[in-house]
Amino acid sequence: MVNAGDMNGSGNLMDFLDEPFPDVGTYEDFHTIDWLREKSRDTDRHRKITSKSKESIWEFIKSLLDAWSGWVVMLLIGLLAGTLAGVIDLAVDWMTDLKEGVCLPAFWYSHEQCCWTSNETTFEDRDKCPQWQKWSELLVSQSEGASAYILNYFLYIMWALCFAFLAVSLVRVFAPYACGSGIPEIKTILSGFIIRGYLGKWTLLIKTVTLVLVVSSGLSLGKEGPLVHVACCCGNFFSSLFSKYSKNEGKRREVLSAAAAAGVSVAFGAPIGGVLFSLEEVSYYFPLKTLWRSFFAALVAAFTLRSINPFGNSRLVLFYVEYHTPWYMAELFPFILLGVFGGLWGTLFIRCNIAWCRRRKTTRLGKYPVLEVIVITAITAIVAYPNPYTRRSTSELISELFNDCGALESSQLCDYINDPNMTRPVDDIPDRPAGPGVYTAMWQLALALVFKIVITIFTFGMKIPSGLFIPSMAVGAMAGRMVGIGVEQLAYHHHDWIIFRNWCRPGADCVTPGLYAMVGAAACLGGVTRMTVSLVVIMFELTGGLEYIVPLMAAAVTSKWVADAFGKEGIYEAHIHLNGYPFLDVKDEFTHRTLATDVMRPRRGEAPLSVLTQDSMTVEDVETLIKETDYNGFPVVVSKDSERLIGFAQRRELILAIKNARQRQDGVVSNSIVYFTEDPPELPPNSPHPLKLRRILNLSPFTVTDHTPMETVVDIFRKLGLRQCLVTRSGRLLGIITKKDVLRHMAQMANQDPESIMFN
Repeated sequence: MVNAGDMNGSGNLMDFLDEPFPDVGTYEDFHTIDWLREKSRDTDRHRKITSKSKESIWEFIKSLLDAWSGWVVMLLIGLLAGTLAGVIDLAVDWMTDLKEGVCLPAFWYSHEQCCWTSNETTFEDRDKCPQWQKWSELLVSQSEGASAYILNYFLYIMWALCFAFLAVSLVRVFAPYACGSGIPEIKTILSGFIIRGYLGKWTLLIKTVTLVLVVSSGLSLGKEGPLVHVACCCGNFFSSLFSKYSKNEGKRREVLSAAAAAGVSVAFGAPIGGVLFSLEEVSYYFPLKTLWRSFFAALVAAFTLRSINPFGNSRLVLFYVEYHTPWYMAELFPFILLGVFGGLWGTLFIRCNIAWCRRRKTTRLGKYPVLEVIVITAITAIVAYPNPYTRRSTSELISELFNDCGALESSQLCDYINDPNMTRPVDDIPDRPAGPGVYTAMWQLALALVFKIVITIFTFGMKIPSGLFIPSMAVGAMAGRMVGIGVEQLAYHHHDWIIFRNWCRPGADCVTPGLYAMVGAAACLGGVTRMTVSLVVIMFELTGGLEYIVPLMAAAVTSKWVADAFGKEGIYEAHIHLNGYPFLDVKDEFTHRTLATDVMRPRRGEAPLSVLTQDSMTVEDVETLIKETDYNGFPVVVSKDSERLIGFAQRRELILAIKNARQRQDGVVSNSIVYFTEDPPELPPNSPHPLKLRRILNLSPFTVTDHTPMETVVDIFRKLGLRQCLVTRSGRLLGIITKKDVLRHMAQMANQDPESIMFN
């Protein structure tokens, strides 16, 4: 269905306009692009470049530069996305620690960096060094006692409120589009919707700065989702520098798909996971060429981040783990149980969060975004500080939960009772009975889990940058670690039970609680986002735990099955529907037996379709039709009586063509006849100069018959990315079906209010 007439028309329109207006061939804000038309325009452009390249050496060099421009854009995106991610990571580390204290020799050092340089740090108290001072030590020279605790508590809350207030104010004043995770909107943009400014320079700048502030404030959110938005802003900026991408919305979306891959690559240090995430989760149109370019962009981004080394461990991965024991078949049962928990948590979270966001949109609550952020931050800081597992940053918490208990661990989670006669290698410590520290940690983790589950529901969707990956993983990791410790103690105290007898002998290291935390994290993230393949790859790239793919796969698939039993939508699709974006999800199935004639407009009793005739309307008639309607285009017919279809004219190009003709062509007045045929119609002798607009006419619009099943029509809209489709019978125009008509019909068939899902 290559739209050749339309594209030749676009080329001729350029000739007709001499120096074209900047808006020719572009789309208005909050409109959908025509994928077929963009594809055809690119084919035309490529054909011209190829034919010109044979004329001279200079044209040949230009054609080579054009061919390489895609790779150059990917290189630039990777470099900028990697640099921004590295800077964000370093800034977050410093500002998170700033809430608790300051490094005296160099205030820009985080706690860890400050104590690296100290010679007075002991192994037991590796977090304590004289160079790092808590606020109570600095202000009242006390490190212990009630007054020191209260002062530190108060300053922790003040810093958190300060960061959050600054973030929400910057978003509100300079870049309202910088709020949220950005992934629902990016999915919508990649499906062909235009949201001007969403990927602009201001959004990039403000989102980068406010992301540091909100993560440092200790709110229950992550920076991973917003980093995809940041990378797509980089992609949009660099594609605007090359006319190949800036003048073609379809080509621009190929760049944005690759940029999304680079975003996940730097968010998790997972380049392959990033490519799969872009393919599985966000992209609408993903040709093989885009796969290679995404791979290259993700590679460059990961390499740049590795060069900056923000984690200081010379590793790209965020939560590197090293487990010394394999997993056993009997452990698949608790892994699957964690998958069930992940699916239930995902369902609970999506339903509660969407209900809260809908309430925010429809009540007075939405009018006070700053107050909402301040209140949620205050509650988070007040409740989080007393519990060591919620006080620290979520990434540090997940890292500790994933860790295996070696001989060098000082964490409460590793407070086991040691056998004094044990003479084993350091790496192979057998299962031991839990000490008082482990029981304390279990209580604190249980309280932290409940708090995280509740507060994340209210945090995601506020008017600040907020990602969902890390909070979801934290919920799963806490649940998983508790299950892991439970299984470990069960195996230790009841090793003679039939399920443990075959693989867990007394004195052996059988169960790794950290692995359960990893599986739980994957299950909860899968339950919320409904990712499967990309999730498993991200998890093993994130942790380096390659041999644990099967437990991760089992948990991811189980969580998806359980969550899908309660509703097919992931959190991003739910937010797309909440905002009413015109998004046709490829995963949705349409199984109803309706026909095109049931959906097309005009319906019975409605005014007839607004059409143009091929040679009997004046300029004034066309302008009146444009003024009185708000349609994006008009079918062109032979005459109002015959209604034989000739083609389709876009509203925007009609306006531009008439405006330019009035300015530059003599004799074109309001009563000039507009004709879309090759030859002008026969006119009376003294008639004004006619206006030929055949060049902007699409001579091959997509048409279906009135008896085409809607199942086929929906499939056509999805796979070809159409804006509209004309309905005919024996060449006679009957009506039109737009993308919004399809969405309305699908909502109606699903017993939803069709108007509530339309973008306003």
